Amino acid sequence: MNRLKNIWRATWRTAICVVLLAWIFHSIFLNEGKYAAEQAGLKWQTMSRTEQWHRAWTVGPHELWHTLSLIHPAALAASLLCVGVVVMLNVIRWRMVLKVQGLDLSLARATGISFVAQFFNSFLLGSSGGDLIKAYYAARETHHKKTEAVTTVFVDRLIGLWSMLLYAALMMTINLSLILKYKRYWGLCLIILGMFAALTVVLGIAFWGGVSKRFPRARHYLRRLPKGEMLERSLDSCREFGKEPKLLVKTVVLSLVLNTFCVLQVLFLAKSLGIEVTQALFVVVPIVFCISALPITPSGLGVRENLFVLLLVVLNVPQTASLSLSLLAFAGGLFWSMVGGVVYLGLKEKEHLGEVSHPQPVVENV
Repeated sequence: MNRLKNIWRATWRTAICVVLLAWIFHSIFLNEGKYAAEQAGLKWQTMSRTEQWHRAWTVGPHELWHTLSLIHPAALAASLLCVGVVVMLNVIRWRMVLKVQGLDLSLARATGISFVAQFFNSFLLGSSGGDLIKAYYAARETHHKKTEAVTTVFVDRLIGLWSMLLYAALMMTINLSLILKYKRYWGLCLIILGMFAALTVVLGIAFWGGVSKRFPRARHYLRRLPKGEMLERSLDSCREFGKEPKLLVKTVVLSLVLNTFCVLQVLFLAKSLGIEVTQALFVVVPIVFCISALPITPSGLGVRENLFVLLLVVLNVPQTASLSLSLLAFAGGLFWSMVGGVVYLGLKEKEHLGEVSHPQPVVENV
C-alpha cells in the first residue's frame, strides 16, 4: 500500500512539474513568436490563437536558443551562480527569521523548501508567488506553531521587498543625474518611492504597533473578522521581530548584499551581449525587479521584459538586446526553478522543525 502511495505521489508531482514547465516555456515561446512576427511585418493581434501557438512553437525554440547562444559560457555560468547565491542568501535570511519565533529549521530542509518555492515562483503571479507554497510547507513543518511558521515566510518576504526598495532608492540617489535626464524614469521612480513609503508604514505597524493607542477597540474589531484569532496571533508573532532590532539590521544588510548579486547577474549577461550601461543597470535592475514583484503576471513575465526595453532604449540599447537580456535573466531563475522541480519530486513531508518553548508576552498595541 505504501509503495502504491509513493508511486502515486511521485506520478502526480511529476505530472504537475511537466505541465507547469511546459506552460512556462509556452509563455516564453509566445513572447518570442510575437516578436518574430512583428519583425516580419505581421500583426500578431490579427492571428488566430492556433496560428499564434503554431508560430510560437515553430519560431520560439529556435529564437530562444539563438538568444542563449549569444552569451559566452563563462558569463552565463557567472550569471547562474549569482542566482544560486541569491537563493541561498534567502535561505539564510529565512532561518534567521524563523529563530525569532523559536523555530529551528535545518539548513538542508530550509534549502529544499526554498528551492520548491523557487520552482513555483516561475508560474505564480509576480516574482514572489512561490511564498504561498513556502508558507504551506512551513505550516506542515510544525504541530504547535503553524501560524507563526507561516508568518515568518511573509515577514521574510516583506523584509526582502523593503530592502530591495531601499536598495533601489539608494541607487536612484547615487544616480540622480541619470534619473533627471530621462522623463520616463520619473514616474517609475515615484512608484518605487511610494511603495517604499507604504511598506515602511506597514512594517512599522506590524513590528511596533501603535494603532490601539489611537483606536482602543482595534483588537476587539480584529477578533471579529473572519479568522480573527489567527490574524491576531499573526500580529502578535510580528511583534517579536520588533523586539529584535539587531536581527532586523542583520537581515536588511544581508538583503542589500543579496540585491547586489541580483544586479551582478544581469550585469554579467549585459557585458556578454555588448550592453555597456553598467552604471545605469544599478538603477534599472532594482526598479524592474521591484515592480515585477507585484502580482500582475505569472513570474512577472511580460512586465519585466517591457520595463527593460522601456528603460534601456533611451540609453541607446537596441530593443532586441534589451529583450534578450530580460529573457536571459529570467532563464537564470528558470534554471534554478527546474532544480526546485527536482527537489519538489523528492521532498519528504515527515520531517518537522524543532520548536523551542518560550512564553509569548501579551501585546496590547496593534
